[in-house]
Amino acid sequence: MRLQPIILGGGCCLAFGAAFANTGLLLSTGTSVSHLTGDISKLSIDLVRSSPEVMAELLRVSTAAFAFFVGAFFAGLLIHHPTIDFARPYGRTVTGIGALFVLSYLLIPTVPVLAISLSAFGCGIQNSLATRYRGIILRTTHLTGLITDFGITLGMRVRGFDVPRWKIAVPGLLTAAFVLGGVLSAALYFWAGEDPILYAGVAYLFAGLIWTVAKHWLFRDYFFDAPGEDGDA
Repeated sequence: MRLQPIILGGGCCLAFGAAFANTGLLLSTGTSVSHLTGDISKLSIDLVRSSPEVMAELLRVSTAAFAFFVGAFFAGLLIHHPTIDFARPYGRTVTGIGALFVLSYLLIPTVPVLAISLSAFGCGIQNSLATRYRGIILRTTHLTGLITDFGITLGMRVRGFDVPRWKIAVPGLLTAAFVLGGVLSAALYFWAGEDPILYAGVAYLFAGLIWTVAKHWLFRDYFFDAPGEDGDA
């Protein structure tokens, strides 16, 4: 069994899920939770035109940013490893993120700020699960780094450097998965009238459970005996 396809496939699934959940929260609350640069930049402009509406948005975005940070902190404290280690509780972590998304769905109508904070906390955890795949850092909740890697490697290839195709394909596939997740989430919201965050939460719950069962029962000897995978093997 080769680990590279598993790592890349898992990264694409997480990128798809983060985009799907973030688009749902953005449509429901007006605040993104998987990437905050645009929201914070917009607030920098709106603060100059201070109003009650701007203050309410400031609360939402500030809460999302702080919750994302706290999620990253706890991931670094309890889970994160510079290279992937299948002995770590990735499945339970994904299940926990799913539970946060489901709680967010339940809280959006009554306490939207808390819903935003829970989802941002989950996205902070997910983004901090980033690992290295053959020298490329896989981040799955936003596109800035991925598109940067995609552009650099493609440009070097066009310039004539001997850049392996997989170095172009990896950020390209993750970017495509993220875009697809956002498109399908928006389609579900506008065309079916459903809240995507609930579907994202349920999908994360089951995906984490399936991975945990598979790791401990189907591939236990392989995964727990395998060394950490940094993608260079």
